[in-house]
Amino acid sequence: MVAANIGFIGMGLMGIPMSCRLLAAGFSVTVWNRNSDKTQLPENHGAQVAQSIKELCLNCDIIMLCVSDTAAVDAIITGCGGVLENLKAGQIVIDFSSIDPEVTRQLAKSVDEKQAHWLDTPVSGGVAGAEQGTLAIMAGGEDAILDSVRPYLEPLSQRITRMGDVGAGQITKICNQMIVSCNVLVMSEVMALAEKSGVDSRQLPQALKGGFADSIPLQLTGPRMAERDYEPVKWHVKTLLKDLDMANTLAKNNSSSIPIAGLGAELMRLHASKGFNDSDPATLIEMYLANPQGSKE
Repeated sequence: MVAANIGFIGMGLMGIPMSCRLLAAGFSVTVWNRNSDKTQLPENHGAQVAQSIKELCLNCDIIMLCVSDTAAVDAIITGCGGVLENLKAGQIVIDFSSIDPEVTRQLAKSVDEKQAHWLDTPVSGGVAGAEQGTLAIMAGGEDAILDSVRPYLEPLSQRITRMGDVGAGQITKICNQMIVSCNVLVMSEVMALAEKSGVDSRQLPQALKGGFADSIPLQLTGPRMAERDYEPVKWHVKTLLKDLDMANTLAKNNSSSIPIAGLGAELMRLHASKGFNDSDPATLIEMYLANPQGSKE
């Protein structure tokens, strides 16, 4: 196999460690970010830094994206000077972002009209998973195209699962986020309840480890809640809120009831409205404390 040149757009909490893992695996990687300051670490690890999306597209066979939301992906693909204007036949766009499934299908159709290919491959596992290469990738798109890029996804992941045609990966990620968000919301209630009842909440993650109540979020976020350890931010309240809102839209469009996730969205929105939008979800415990610390912004 002749190694492809990879372009990676989006140097955020996930994009930086993901691009660095690709570099460590020996791949040629060119990065671009709206704020060029965030390209410094990948550049230190050997990445080329593109000055524009056009430059990145001209020099890469595979174009990867990992950005914040649907609007950001749409702007990068369809905006002036964006990917669509500079796409060449045969190139493959791999979107790791978590965005609206219907917009994903529309963007994929536009890419297909350029005789290029689209894979929606949202990931789960957080910053720790990105750093360790243990992300779970849920993919939508053509089977043959996915198979052709598996060597480039394997350094990032413990598992790659094709869920169906384009959009299926995004729907799967929404399901994932419903579980994660409701988990971390009830976790904040549990931590506060334990403390108010005279139990050392710092011991809860260890006490519950391996039981039915255990989860990766409990082991990673539970101790931070107990210790009020909110920095550095490992993931964002606004990200979970965005995904829960997408869940509500998806459920409405498919006549499916999601009352627990619906309530979760409003609780997350309430917390975000108090200045925690850009904070770590560990701060959710602040909703239930007698003397909350307030905004971390």
